[in-house]
Amino acid sequence: MSTEAKGYLDMDLLRFTTAGSVDDGKSTLIGRLLYDSKAIFEDQLEAVERSSKQRGDENVNLALLTDGLRSEREQGITIDVAYRYFATPRRKFIIADTPGHIQYTRNMVTGASTANLAIILVDARKGVIEQTCRHAFIANLLRIQHLVVCVNKMDLVDFKQEVFDDIVASFKQFASRLDNIVEVTFIPASALLGDNIVEKSANMDWYQGPTLLYHLETVYIGADANHVDARFPVQWVIRPHSTEWHDFRGYAGRVAGGVFKPGDEVVALPSGFTSRIKGIHSMGSSVEEAYSPMSVAITLEDEIDISRGDMLVKANNAPEPKQDVEAMICWFSEKRSLAGRGKFVLRHTTKEVRAVVKEVRYKVNINTLHKIEDDLEFTLNDIGRVCLRTSAPLVCDSYQRNRITGSFILVDEQTNETVAAGMII
Repeated sequence: MSTEAKGYLDMDLLRFTTAGSVDDGKSTLIGRLLYDSKAIFEDQLEAVERSSKQRGDENVNLALLTDGLRSEREQGITIDVAYRYFATPRRKFIIADTPGHIQYTRNMVTGASTANLAIILVDARKGVIEQTCRHAFIANLLRIQHLVVCVNKMDLVDFKQEVFDDIVASFKQFASRLDNIVEVTFIPASALLGDNIVEKSANMDWYQGPTLLYHLETVYIGADANHVDARFPVQWVIRPHSTEWHDFRGYAGRVAGGVFKPGDEVVALPSGFTSRIKGIHSMGSSVEEAYSPMSVAITLEDEIDISRGDMLVKANNAPEPKQDVEAMICWFSEKRSLAGRGKFVLRHTTKEVRAVVKEVRYKVNINTLHKIEDDLEFTLNDIGRVCLRTSAPLVCDSYQRNRITGSFILVDEQTNETVAAGMII
């Protein structure tokens, strides 16, 4: 492998999501980011120019770079989550462009569930509105620790500093009620004209902070992953049955937290059997340590019964397997609602169990953050707290401690539809 290719593979990856109200310019912002950082091909740009002309747009409509569905292009709105990939010499990026409409809250939850950072767009003319608070609440619920509040369309308010300052003060007042967000950065911008997206704005010399791209390239996300609690959900048991690897038995999966090294004492849960790590294998060779999010195969010194859905953890901080789970859920289903004791299949890491909703505690009014206790039926996009009972013990952490071992989905047994996503409390 060439040095350049190896350097590229070793580059840091930042996953980020965009959120904001309809017409705040999310897709245009991403289009501008891709265009100004030279991350799109000429034929893509030509296709966008052609589509813009057909639609009768005055300028090249950069939003069309991410709005790929025909209905999105016709209506000029984002409906589905669009993932785009690009890279600069400093970092690789995966962008999830999520919809702004209230009825697509579930799409935003899906797109934001793996993000390290969220960009919340605010229209400089409208300021902080209900949707801004809704998206900040969801980012907080999903434990996205880095927020960028991008005050867009500054060109429509004559690039006035006082407009920006008022929005910053207003958002800070709301954000003081959120508990997971570590860092909020405010950037005044114009996605349409490119001010403060990749290049510094000549129109806003009063702003001394970073451009959006510079912040995305340099924000530190190393502390986001849990490197303390060692968690390894077993995905597959590898038995090659070949002459060369006749007695090989490896446990394959992706590290969900902590660091594993040969010689470490581990416990297989839920059985409770202990052993030591004999070796760790990745891409055909042995490695000295494994940490999140590496995909590896682990071999143990002892022959113990381990199968898909089990979890290897360190003996000194093993979680207590439990069958009663308190969780916040976001309801995804249009066809089915949740009222009372619903029965579901629960998928958590690599494990699948049956689950029943013992009790619905409350729903959350996302706009005011107040608890709703008199209407406990969950319909599409509702968020709230429930208590679940599972048919077998779950080896889990709180979502606040570990986003991988603290999350699950609920699936309808009859239709196989994913009806909800959950975060364990």
